[in-house]
Amino acid sequence: MTDFSTLMRGARRVRDGSRPTAWATVFLAAMLAQAPLAPDARAQTATPAQMAEYQRKLADYTAIRAQFDAEASAYWSTISDQRRVRNAKRRSGEAIALEDYVLTHPPIYSGPPRPVDPSTPPTPPRERRPIPVVADFLHHAQEQFQFSPRKPASEIDYKRAYARVASSFGLTRDQAVRIYSFESGGNGGYDVQAGLERANGRAISTALGYNQLLTTNTIDLLAEHGDLIVKALHDKARGTSGAQKAALERKAAAVQHMVAFTRTVPNTWSAHEKLGVTPRGIAVHALNLDVDVGPLLQTLKLMDSVNFARRKGIARPLTAAELEMMNLTGDGNGFDMVSMPQAMRTRVPTSNFFQRNGYERNPVAIRNNTVAKLLAATDARMDNQTTLQGARDLAAAF
Repeated sequence: MTDFSTLMRGARRVRDGSRPTAWATVFLAAMLAQAPLAPDARAQTATPAQMAEYQRKLADYTAIRAQFDAEASAYWSTISDQRRVRNAKRRSGEAIALEDYVLTHPPIYSGPPRPVDPSTPPTPPRERRPIPVVADFLHHAQEQFQFSPRKPASEIDYKRAYARVASSFGLTRDQAVRIYSFESGGNGGYDVQAGLERANGRAISTALGYNQLLTTNTIDLLAEHGDLIVKALHDKARGTSGAQKAALERKAAAVQHMVAFTRTVPNTWSAHEKLGVTPRGIAVHALNLDVDVGPLLQTLKLMDSVNFARRKGIARPLTAAELEMMNLTGDGNGFDMVSMPQAMRTRVPTSNFFQRNGYERNPVAIRNNTVAKLLAATDARMDNQTTLQGARDLAAAF
């Protein structure tokens, strides 16, 4: 997965009634564990002069930060208010106008950082939950569901399987190849995980495969489309015989158990997110590694966005960059962007489609600060990555 898509994925938390895509925790700092110091070694001494300087800097920081926070709070409240206005107008069938968006850019804090209290001991690094990797998905799948994915004989076999499924659902070669290029870096394998694209890399999320599905995405898709996936396996089994037929029937039964598990909680992103950190939730993510099921999951994620746009009245095919906006920012926010007339795209800031925390952590959205610029940057990244061998192989598979 590219740095660009990682940054974008870190800012997907706008809840507007749509189901966001994987919104993942990205930007995990790699910290070295340190042995705890003895209490007397941690004690800090500060001179009166140092404390006076600290208090002066703290007062300056507090005043500047308070002014910024007041301006930022007012700005982001207006963003939320205008989003509600647009949603209400869409529900009543009214056209969305330029004035329904906030047309100014958000304030960016440029004041001093909060000073460090010289009398306070340093805060030890916060311990973070380890991010599961492919070995964990496989281990838990076997332990929890007695399931081992059928891996492809080669990468090209998985690409051919994905191309067949994507085509059967109506995705175009251009959409599939360019989104694969954007999400997996143009050369990623079916088992590529965010952060582990290079040797000595470190997992930064559970995002996996050609379209970088998170564990929560997989749970979400099984809860929503599990019956379709199980039926596809039974249909495939009917066209075979002997050991192959028996293996497909066993797989269908295992997937049925996984589907039942995903439906033990309300069909909401937050509930599925909680399941995704449990052993069983980690286990179902291994389905993406199976050559019979993985292409279906990867395709269905994109088709959810395509179908959302169709239900909202967009009959034309979405460009790959437009589909990626829905994939990255959530269907509701993505639709808000892709349904916008071209003339408005150059005027509307990207901040309209984020919450404050997500936007302020996202240098890509800040730098490409209008809809037109963000789409152009996405297209440029796709143009660059489609020249790589993995993307060329996927294009040939169509």
